[in-house]
Amino acid sequence: MEQTSDEIDEMFSNLLGEMDMLTQSLEVETFQLSSLKEPTKEFNFSVGFKDLNESLSTLEDKDLDALMADLVADINEAEQKTLQAQKTASDHQQKKPTESSMGFETIASYEYKPSTHGITTSGPVGDVLPPPPLESELDLPLPPPPPPAPEPLTQEQQEAQAKTDKIKLALEKLKEAKVKKLVVKVHMNDNSTKSLMVDERQVARDVLDNLFEKTHCDCKVDWCLYEVYPELQIERFFEDHENVVEVLSDWTRDSENKILFLEKSEKYAVFKNPQNFYLANKGKNESKEMNEKNKEALLEESFCGTSVIVPELEAALYLKEDGKKSWKRRYFLLRASGIYYVPKGKTKTSRDLACFIQFENVNIYYGTQYRVKYKAPTDHCFVLKHPQIQKESQYIKYLCCDDQWTLHQWVTGIRIAKYGKTLYDNYERAVQRAGLAARWTSLGIVEPAVSTGSSSTGTITPVLSPPGQSATPTQEKI
Repeated sequence: MEQTSDEIDEMFSNLLGEMDMLTQSLEVETFQLSSLKEPTKEFNFSVGFKDLNESLSTLEDKDLDALMADLVADINEAEQKTLQAQKTASDHQQKKPTESSMGFETIASYEYKPSTHGITTSGPVGDVLPPPPLESELDLPLPPPPPPAPEPLTQEQQEAQAKTDKIKLALEKLKEAKVKKLVVKVHMNDNSTKSLMVDERQVARDVLDNLFEKTHCDCKVDWCLYEVYPELQIERFFEDHENVVEVLSDWTRDSENKILFLEKSEKYAVFKNPQNFYLANKGKNESKEMNEKNKEALLEESFCGTSVIVPELEAALYLKEDGKKSWKRRYFLLRASGIYYVPKGKTKTSRDLACFIQFENVNIYYGTQYRVKYKAPTDHCFVLKHPQIQKESQYIKYLCCDDQWTLHQWVTGIRIAKYGKTLYDNYERAVQRAGLAARWTSLGIVEPAVSTGSSSTGTITPVLSPPGQSATPTQEKI
């Protein structure tokens, strides 16, 4: 142990000797901690002892390692500062002596006190101050004077400015969202309106759910968004999966079209009583009454197989001639691919049928008061047109039925042929939403207050009611 202490003592002596030689070569005066007046925070480390060997023997290995690391770090720092001082002196040899000596102001001092065998290390914690800037760098132009203070705004100007800022902020948010949005005004049965913000990601089902929350009405499956074209006198209900913004984008800027929020029992009648559409034309007695189990089996067979079964419909309908107010009677048949008719002098066999229209790029609408407008044989008419056609066109097809039930069958059959299983999925989602709302009501979580807009089904039925008895919707534009 005595040998180890001697070796450590010798090592410390050598290190302290090198530090003395380095200090003498730089001719830097050693200054005490009490004489320092710099505000820079300094790190002081001191180990006091009476006998070096006794103190070293009591220190642990990790303490010795830390002490050695501090000493080596101090030596390295002193060498770096020496190199920095020499470089600064060579760069500013033509300057004043005081300028060249500024690089030595932060050099650490090391002092060895032989009387107490103490080692004191003091030095600033931080980087060396950079050299002063050159005179050429100091010749900078003066900054421009500050602009005069603006005159205070009046209250009206402040309100106008606040409104402008809000509009700009709203436009920026819409631009940042990169989502097409429309403000849609929906008309209720009581002539009131509800304004909604609808974006391009929302379908009709989402808008309906939003309206349920705003109106606090029940969530029956018969509620729908109803599209009305006053100029063409046609209307239809949105399918729940349809994109509302996409449909409204086809409207012209000066359009008087409207969207209504009302109940229509025809929307999902086929799923409530499928036997009326699939078995009525087959002469089966089951079409009158059917229990729920058989209804579910019939729906499963019609919509959940490899392909959707379209109701077999065929009837003599009236077709409006292009550009005329005359109607011709033809025999039409409904198929999954479209509507076909029997040419004059031909039979109903498949090879003799001629294609009248396909459903890929057309929507089906109810026609209203066509007996007056086009001298139709009855008021039970439906229309097939491309959604982008907003004016009178030769590409619009007008058909007229003998009675209301025939019209209802054909419109429903065309919807099944066009949308397939998607229509059934929409119905199941609507039933699930209605059931959830009913459970909330029974638990007392929600107490819906039925608004005046939730009147009985058929309050607004300009298609299926005789002329003069249909409710007139509001004339406000969207």
